[in-house]
Amino acid sequence: MEALENITYDELQVGDTGTYTRTLTENELILFAAVSGDINPVHLDKEFAAKSMFKERIAHGMWSGALISAALATVIPGPGTIYLEQNMNFKRPVKLDDTLTVKLTVAKKESRNRVIMQCEVVNQNGELVVNGEAKVLAPVEKLTLDRPNLPKITIGELPD
Repeated sequence: MEALENITYDELQVGDTGTYTRTLTENELILFAAVSGDINPVHLDKEFAAKSMFKERIAHGMWSGALISAALATVIPGPGTIYLEQNMNFKRPVKLDDTLTVKLTVAKKESRNRVIMQCEVVNQNGELVVNGEAKVLAPVEKLTLDRPNLPKITIGELPD
């Protein structure tokens, strides 16, 4: 089983980076709508979305935000990190089957174990999708944990 290991406040250095990559599937789009309650038709209704400025269904903006959260929690600083603040600038839409890579960079270390992380999210074409900053409370205790196994949850496609 793959392990999760954190990087403690004392180990973090300005300029350190980490990445996290995920592809938006139909299943994930629908599950995100179900979990968040955001059922905006631009995400779920093909006909409605076709008439929108995007011409097709797009991901929820906060799906990109959730990927930033996942990167903070599992990559850098990793387990034990407490998410305090986030600002995000949405630069372009995320579409079905886009593969996003979150790049986190330690921008500044502050007192009381606070760390400012520069956040960039790019799609498979290297195009900037989201950027911003996160403030976290970095862990002070070194942790190595087994990665939890999540159940595979699937749903059928949306009706046309």
